[in-house]
Amino acid sequence: MTASVLVVPLTADHADQVIAIYQAGIDEGNATFEPAAPSWEQFDAAKLPEHRFAAVDETGRLLGWVAATRVSERSAYVGVVEHSVYVHPDARGRGVASTLLKALVDSTEAAGIWTIQSGIFPENTASLTVHERAGFRVIGVRERIGRHHGRWRDVVLVERRSSTVQ
Repeated sequence: MTASVLVVPLTADHADQVIAIYQAGIDEGNATFEPAAPSWEQFDAAKLPEHRFAAVDETGRLLGWVAATRVSERSAYVGVVEHSVYVHPDARGRGVASTLLKALVDSTEAAGIWTIQSGIFPENTASLTVHERAGFRVIGVRERIGRHHGRWRDVVLVERRSSTVQ
């Protein structure tokens, strides 16, 4: 990661760039089941404000983002979130995702969250690798969990359990 990359809270000031990066991931075909990026209003309403971050360069250009959502409103799952991390195609291979995942882990642990999880297409080997380096482990494969562009897709379920939140 270069010194010119800064992690900041993700806000409405980043809206257009967030949605563009999200759509770029969708267009590549191995990021999500979603057919199109949501509006900023939908994105903003779904993501936990205290657990979303942007990686920006010295000009303020968004290089990537990470954000978390609750997995359930049930009290038993108050310490469990699901996250997404997206990096601009031009910024990949520079440690942006690793830096964003560290920011997410730090914020969730400070908030008493004990599990961060995500579902990743098995073909997205770069994402699986960066998650493994960030302390996530594979829980299993959800086979044929959803249809994507007319075909069934598997999802690898990964999680990171806090070593400090008991």
